[in-house]
Amino acid sequence: MSETVSRRSALRLTAGAIAVAAAATGPLIPLTPAAAAGRPGAGAGPRVERLLARLTLDEKISLLHGATDPDSLGQAGYVPGVPRLNIPPLRLADGPAGVRITRHATALPAPVLLASAFDPELARRYGQVIGREGRALGQDVLLSPMVNTIRTPYAGRNFETFSEDPLLASDVVAAEIGGIQGEGLIATVKHFALNNQEKDRNSIDVRADEQTMHEIELRGFEAAVDAGTGAVMGSYNKVNGTFACENKTLLTDILRDQWGFTGWVMTDWFAAHSTAAAITAGLDMEMPDDTYFGAALKSAVRNGGVAEAYVDRAVRRVLSVMDRFGLLDGSAPPRPDRDAAAGAAVALEVAKAGATLLRNERRTLPLDGGGIAVIGPTGQLPFVSGGGSAHVIPDRADSPLDAIRARAKGTVTYALGEDLFGKAVPASAFSPALASEGQEVAAGKTWEYDGTLTAGEDDEWTFVLHFSSAATARPKVLLDGEELFPLAAGYGEYFSGGLVALAPDGLGVRRKTVQLAEGAHTLRITADGGDSGLLFRLRRITGATRAQDLAEAVHAAQVARHAVLFAYEDATEGLDRTTLALPGHQEQLIRAVTAANPRTTVVLNTSSSTSMPWLADTGAVLQMYYPGQEGAAATAAVLFGDSDPGGRLTQSFPVDDDHHPVAGDPRRYPGVDGTEEYSEGIHVGYRWYDAQGVRPLFPFGHGLSYTSFAYSDPQAHWTRGGLEVTFTVRNTGRRAGTEVPQVYVGRSPDVRLDQAVRVLGGYRRLALRAGERRRVTVRVAARTLSSWDAQHHRWTLGTGRRTVWVGASSGDLRLRTSAQVDGRGDGGHR
Repeated sequence: MSETVSRRSALRLTAGAIAVAAAATGPLIPLTPAAAAGRPGAGAGPRVERLLARLTLDEKISLLHGATDPDSLGQAGYVPGVPRLNIPPLRLADGPAGVRITRHATALPAPVLLASAFDPELARRYGQVIGREGRALGQDVLLSPMVNTIRTPYAGRNFETFSEDPLLASDVVAAEIGGIQGEGLIATVKHFALNNQEKDRNSIDVRADEQTMHEIELRGFEAAVDAGTGAVMGSYNKVNGTFACENKTLLTDILRDQWGFTGWVMTDWFAAHSTAAAITAGLDMEMPDDTYFGAALKSAVRNGGVAEAYVDRAVRRVLSVMDRFGLLDGSAPPRPDRDAAAGAAVALEVAKAGATLLRNERRTLPLDGGGIAVIGPTGQLPFVSGGGSAHVIPDRADSPLDAIRARAKGTVTYALGEDLFGKAVPASAFSPALASEGQEVAAGKTWEYDGTLTAGEDDEWTFVLHFSSAATARPKVLLDGEELFPLAAGYGEYFSGGLVALAPDGLGVRRKTVQLAEGAHTLRITADGGDSGLLFRLRRITGATRAQDLAEAVHAAQVARHAVLFAYEDATEGLDRTTLALPGHQEQLIRAVTAANPRTTVVLNTSSSTSMPWLADTGAVLQMYYPGQEGAAATAAVLFGDSDPGGRLTQSFPVDDDHHPVAGDPRRYPGVDGTEEYSEGIHVGYRWYDAQGVRPLFPFGHGLSYTSFAYSDPQAHWTRGGLEVTFTVRNTGRRAGTEVPQVYVGRSPDVRLDQAVRVLGGYRRLALRAGERRRVTVRVAARTLSSWDAQHHRWTLGTGRRTVWVGASSGDLRLRTSAQVDGRGDGGHR
């Protein structure tokens, strides 16, 4: 595996060529556009040129923007094509974790869970499932994968992307794109570039120096281009003062001239800001409408503001990709049928492979027998995926409780622990009477209630409003004249503080906590049925009911041999997290349950890193992120030891909100006066922890097995334009298990550029039988050994003697050696 991915990522230069390019700062590696010959989709063929010559200006422009699909399948976008010339339409669907339309599809585990497997071959198969299903479901273009760097732990879309490390992200994105496009679906890598947070994403100006951009954020996009991605999606934000979708440095200088990209560039949805500036900078398509690339573009061509050659260039790029995929001559293979069983099998395999065991004390896991108390609302409620573009309508979704009961050989009990959806308000509390458990308002009708709500004692009340999420209106609830649920813009309407956003029956949920004094309170509710009608109900959670739920969970844990507590956080695009702490009262629940039963396993269905002040009291912690439609079965398989937890962290987990790379400096995150500065430079993730000497809660690459491994006999030497690192791994336990040994490389003494203390050079996923010993070779590519020289706009190879570490994570480096990197033939080793 490592040799394969290294060859793909390596610079294609001989040792002699590297030596000839030597300069004062080290050997400069020229970066030139990829040769057209042999590149997927390189250049426009004669069919495209003939079509281009026959297209009218109006027809050309119609291919460069989104439109309304008359036969919509609920996909994200549509380009109508040109029927006169048999140019078919394009349907574009979201799909980071499965095809997102209004039909059932395989809900795959979140991409961050996929990357946790450290297995590009598995990523290719993940892509194959999406590619086949996309075509089976009538789609032509997939708006995925996302390869933006995990830079801040608060970013709302960390679960949709892969890693804080550029090498791992590059390997996974290239493999996934190969799988997607091998099935005939056009992939769109996104969001180009520096879209590493959701807060102010439409306007924030991200400032990053050239070295940081090339070494960290751009590596994954370059790998996607190298893998032949058909399309690139521009991001919302500005990059160094210019919106990404009209940024010539990004769209032409880097993407086209340096990397040789020949596909097309589209905007993120509503991310266009101009006509002439965008199309001349290198933007080819506006989505989802024609605000700038419709009549405005035609007018600009007619009045001389935009040369028609720019329109031709954009159309040529779109048609060339369509031609490459057989969409212009009918040579594309017939659309396949869905293979739901095969998709489910891959979903299950990915969820098990990425399951990451963070802690396991007192042999808490694997579970044996029965006597198990399952605790927590998401123990009973299937937690499949995050929100926004990643939401998929799954074929099925079992609850973890059902999966554990099916696997256990003894008693399994359940306790809610914390109520998320509320209980009915007693009818006696309302005057006049109110059927708060279900009010239906027909389309075009209105409904009103004026009365009082009486509290029997002073208490904390959390009002919970359930409402039909497809409705065009929301109930307006005023308590003592204060509106409890003001309309929130965008995704924040549902995702409030990380609490579960949808009720089990699919209704949207909003919550508001108030201190309610004993006595009567005025209550006014107005509801409009809007265009589609409205169903809503009003519930409550009180301090008394919360205490009762907590007491029942503690009792269940006390009388059980094992407690398995499911903790969660619901995240979505468009909204960043505000803290690393678990939402709601989960920390209180965990502390109470672990105090009652030290053999408590906490299963985390969270989007990104989580602070864990309760960690030392637990028996085990299993990170499952958003595990897809087969997540319950995968979780049970890992808990009972049917599957060894094979995942490793693709991001460092901070101890708390005050100790991570963007903590304490609002200029780094979330930005000041509309500007965000990547002042940490190349020191992202584990690189920052190493540079600052700060210990994370869990380091990058961390993950435990149910067995143990020993490392020995490291050797490293320079050969064939890279380092070869060889070592031995032995399974020292009594059962088969999975290990992911990682190779890290230290600084070059010869390069006068900023360098990380160490960087991931390569890795290998191993499955070893009990007692098995294996000699492993990991190849570290020249690119990974290089730094970006901003003065010369090139990569410079880091020569000299480089320290090499081998270990189980960035914080567990068990072996150390060194090798001479000189760019000429083979170097010595010791």
